[in-house]
Amino acid sequence: MSTTVTPESTPVSSPAPYPVPSAGTEDSITIVDPRDGTPVGSLSAASRTQVKSAVAAARKALPAWAATDPAERGRLLRNAAEDLQSRAGELAAWNSRETGKPGPEALAGVRAGVATLQQYAELGPVHRGHSLRGALLAADYTVSGPRGVAVLLTPWNDPVAVAAGLAGAALAVGNTVIAKPSERCPHTGNLLMEILAPHFPPGVVAALTGGAEVGAQLAMDAGVDVLAHVGSSASGARIARAAALTGAHAILENGGNDPLLVDADVDPRWAAEQAAVGAFSNSGQICTAVERIYVHRHIAEEFCTELAAEAQRRNREQSVAPLVDIRLRDAVHHQVSEAVAQGAAAAVGGLIPDGPGAHYPATVLLDCSAEMLVFREETFGPVAPVQVVDSFEEGLALAAAGAYGLAATVLTGSLAHAQQAVAALDVGTVKINAVFGGAPGGSAQPRRRSGRGFGYGPELLDEFSLTKVVHLESPPVGPGPAGAQR
Repeated sequence: MSTTVTPESTPVSSPAPYPVPSAGTEDSITIVDPRDGTPVGSLSAASRTQVKSAVAAARKALPAWAATDPAERGRLLRNAAEDLQSRAGELAAWNSRETGKPGPEALAGVRAGVATLQQYAELGPVHRGHSLRGALLAADYTVSGPRGVAVLLTPWNDPVAVAAGLAGAALAVGNTVIAKPSERCPHTGNLLMEILAPHFPPGVVAALTGGAEVGAQLAMDAGVDVLAHVGSSASGARIARAAALTGAHAILENGGNDPLLVDADVDPRWAAEQAAVGAFSNSGQICTAVERIYVHRHIAEEFCTELAAEAQRRNREQSVAPLVDIRLRDAVHHQVSEAVAQGAAAAVGGLIPDGPGAHYPATVLLDCSAEMLVFREETFGPVAPVQVVDSFEEGLALAAAGAYGLAATVLTGSLAHAQQAVAALDVGTVKINAVFGGAPGGSAQPRRRSGRGFGYGPELLDEFSLTKVVHLESPPVGPGPAGAQR
């Protein structure tokens, strides 16, 4: 593994992005380290001309790449995965500088990206169709092909793993790819594509730097066939509207307001540990983070005491990494402050600390209620808001309410309650007795404001594919045209 580029040794200038046609740029993106506010670097946003040129290059490269043997596409993906592994330390260092993610977690994200590329390198060549039993002398079957030019609009909270997964699936089935990483981590996103791109023919993989304006240009370009977006629900809604106008296929994994329902029959200390992991991991900057907690009154007092102790321990040990930037910290603190003004009690945290950077403490809010913004919207910070309920049924009804549908967790020793939760919760993933986890290759379909389409696993290959149905039967047997030899 190469670790020759580190946050300490890397100059403020950026790694060179995968080249796009040269043109003047009007805007630039400047990044500061959220840990201490020091400069990281600046990049120019892609111009409208660069966006058009990148799409044109991807369309030009599409026919040959789509016709490439799937086994060859898999081989190139494996080579790209090996190269990514060799530069994992360098990429993780940039991620830490741009987003504040701790080094080991950033490195784990790169390794997860390597694993997804390897996964799709193996799955792509065996991606198969179906056959139907029809007439004896006829055959019906399906064949699949790429949708075309795929634009990947990827997030900052896990920039390498998410982008590598989307790119791997898209490339494995023959799409060409244009990636626009989040403007909060453009150096990391561009370096990822710089590592991957040389393993594929020219035009098959490209990267564009920019913010919402560049994303909007890509979303509205008629030459784009797929818009794959992982990010906020507000951005996802705009992308869905653009796709409705252009006809592009939209794959959206957007915000969540995931509930945690704690039943009366579980160990409150264990439940508090689960809640803390769900709410505070990655400083709460996970789309499937625990965002609202409903705990049965029977164990509520001990649960809240233990949850507060978990938050205090994390704050004391300074194990909560900073938020990605001051803008997000202000948004998180606004939700916390509003909740306190409406009657919630900040048992732990809830105050912006002194000093540089975008730090925010692990925060526990008690006496919360459904009308508070912290319960209605995604917070995306290290905040654990709690409401006490008098029955499992009451908690389940509250957990099932809301506009989001990403995931939900239920802690219970009752099989009946677990089954009731699975039936009642209109979300893509229901987790019983574990806030995180799942089988390798798993996937899910988010609902409502949380998006649509499969975002991971083998099903993602189908999202990036178009299916063609073939009906084949023999012509009638009989005499041919006059003079024809049979």
